[in-house]
Amino acid sequence: MRSAFLNCASLSLLSLGGLLSSCQLPEEGVTVRRAESASGQTLYTGGGALNVPQRAADINGVARLLAGMETDRGAELGGSWPFHQRQMDALWRRHDLGRGQKLRAWAAQEIGDLQRYRALFYPFSGPDFLFAHELFPSAETYILCGLEPAEPLPDLASLSAGDLAMGLNGLRQSLSSIMDAGYFVTQDMRSDLQSTRFRGTLPVLLAFLARTGATVESVDIVQLDGSGTPVLAAVTGGAAPGLMIRFRQGMGGLKRLFYFRQDLSNGTTRLGGAFLTFVAKQGTPPALVKSASYLMHGSDFSNIRSYLLRSTPGLVQDPSGVPYQDLVQAGLTVDLYGNYQGTLGIFGQQQPDLMAAYRNGQHRVHPVDFGFGYLFNRSTTSILVARRRGP
Repeated sequence: MRSAFLNCASLSLLSLGGLLSSCQLPEEGVTVRRAESASGQTLYTGGGALNVPQRAADINGVARLLAGMETDRGAELGGSWPFHQRQMDALWRRHDLGRGQKLRAWAAQEIGDLQRYRALFYPFSGPDFLFAHELFPSAETYILCGLEPAEPLPDLASLSAGDLAMGLNGLRQSLSSIMDAGYFVTQDMRSDLQSTRFRGTLPVLLAFLARTGATVESVDIVQLDGSGTPVLAAVTGGAAPGLMIRFRQGMGGLKRLFYFRQDLSNGTTRLGGAFLTFVAKQGTPPALVKSASYLMHGSDFSNIRSYLLRSTPGLVQDPSGVPYQDLVQAGLTVDLYGNYQGTLGIFGQQQPDLMAAYRNGQHRVHPVDFGFGYLFNRSTTSILVARRRGP
């Protein structure tokens, strides 16, 4: 059975086996090195299969199909399509009415200065393009990362009705926790993403892009070289090191979504290393951290914590991100939102200094009418917005 990534016509996915050339995507401002084989053969070819579309309309049709939106390709899913469409519509309505509209209004009012940056860095995100877009809709480049793999889409035309139904159900299960509670349950997400033929982060990313109004134009496999430059690459071992998805919102210009399978612990992510160099090359963007398992509260993730404290112009996070005391000690200004009363019982990283800061008048504290991150109950939620002080 064939399986392949989606390829764009203008930047074909080529083998790494030969010479490297450099191509500049002028509308993107991002240099991507292209690997060319001696024979000039492409690694993946089209042939009209649903999993290897060559035209932008086909790529976007796949995204809309996975999102349960109107598309002329719905018939290819047979009896699974009407049910999938109804269920996806219901999931989206619950998110939009329960949190999405409120989140967008809050962001426009409270972080408009950070929304003006051209890029967004979202560490520990997994495939959560949804909240990246809701909070930073004007960004031109989104940088997401997580431990979840980016795997090829199956050839839908070759799947049985049972495999299709199971695959779509797994996709909806992967989306339901973040659209209802506001975050992915990591273990459940990994199980849902790997238990069916729609494995990995790509189906989730495509569905979120379509549901947030994007027109998807291409998907390429990328990896970072030693200088932090994306290189169009080949998939090895069944998964890709990273993805570059090019898309448009409305009549706007071309945007990019990068997803890298990146372990952010000190053993694999270092200051000055390829990954953080790539992030910094995008204009040293603001960062979003949500539902990050309190990893940056420990010494094993001090490199990514230090990068955020030293380099980002602004940070929007829940208490699971950079510890409150580190934000203050780094000299960042901090605004508080919600009513922090401690974290979930499954975590031990309580922050009594943050709890006191909500009470003692040290910072601005504003109410919010939606939950955020692990603290999805709006009566006890917490959002911290930290900014670098001006000169």
